[in-house]
Amino acid sequence: MPQLFAALLAGAIVLALTPLVRRWVVAHGFLKQPGARTMHRRPMPHMGGLAIVGGFTLTAVATSWHTPGVVGLLAGGLVIAAIGLIDDIWNLRPWQKLLGQIVAAIVLAVFGAHVGWITNPFGGILYTGFWGYVLTVLWVVAVTNILNLADGLDGLAAGLTAIASLAMLVVLLHQNEGAVAVLAAALAGATIGFLRDNFAPANIFMGDTGAMFLGYVLSALAVIGTDKQEAALAVGVPILALGLPFFDTAFAIFRRLRAHQPIGQADRGHLHHRLIDRGLSQRRAVLLLYTVAVACGLGAVALVLMPHHLGLVIVIFLVLALVVIGARSGVLRVKEDPAPVKQRGVAR
Repeated sequence: MPQLFAALLAGAIVLALTPLVRRWVVAHGFLKQPGARTMHRRPMPHMGGLAIVGGFTLTAVATSWHTPGVVGLLAGGLVIAAIGLIDDIWNLRPWQKLLGQIVAAIVLAVFGAHVGWITNPFGGILYTGFWGYVLTVLWVVAVTNILNLADGLDGLAAGLTAIASLAMLVVLLHQNEGAVAVLAAALAGATIGFLRDNFAPANIFMGDTGAMFLGYVLSALAVIGTDKQEAALAVGVPILALGLPFFDTAFAIFRRLRAHQPIGQADRGHLHHRLIDRGLSQRRAVLLLYTVAVACGLGAVALVLMPHHLGLVIVIFLVLALVVIGARSGVLRVKEDPAPVKQRGVAR
């Protein structure tokens, strides 16, 4: 089965590369220093995302070179990884990172992977033309940033990506998109392999190099999937599979607008911060968030495999559950950044 081979190959490459990347990072002094809004208490090696980039890219080249859209995905992926690496080393300004993300999205679209058509709810097909490229860029940039924001606890971004990519794998196989499913399997294998060194207590962080790359690849796989299926479905599945970071970002935007703060202003109000402030260890907080993410992933699969009316009921239930979780956790409230609660285990 090519999907299983891709997952195992990507995982093996990442397992082999991560210790090498860590030694290189430590040798050159590229350590993430603790800060007011970070969860770790000591300098930590980061840029571990280089191992993920290497594992996924080498696997994609070995297994999927002739898959439509893969050239644009890999070219844009190298652009986004380079931007993330530069940011990890020199701390780019937000507008510089945004510009790099836009360039990477344009590369993907120029190589043919873009939203070319949308099903008309009143019948027929609407061809997007130029606006398909615009929608593609907006989609890629949005998902890239949403997953980057989720990289706040040991193993969180990698685990959420693994869960989302496995959900997409099942959906793509059901839609007879075996070639694209190989790429989803490779992404799942790469992120699972990275968790050996990144799950709490982590000994290396993925950095923006990895977090932005993961968001970019997930969004690109959704775009490539629109070539043979309804765009709304292809985009809706990853949105639901990544429901946790999507809603956490929506909560953050609402919270900051309510407080008359800039949307891009960082704070310690994200869901994972609130769980830590309530005294949960990183491991328990991450496992709890994994559980929610698995429910969202199953909902994404149900949306495709079950009759539409049942799938819609499940989606509505999950949306309401996420809203309740957000309200009860306090992510909608604005408050001063608290001093993190001392936890069991290593804090990030």
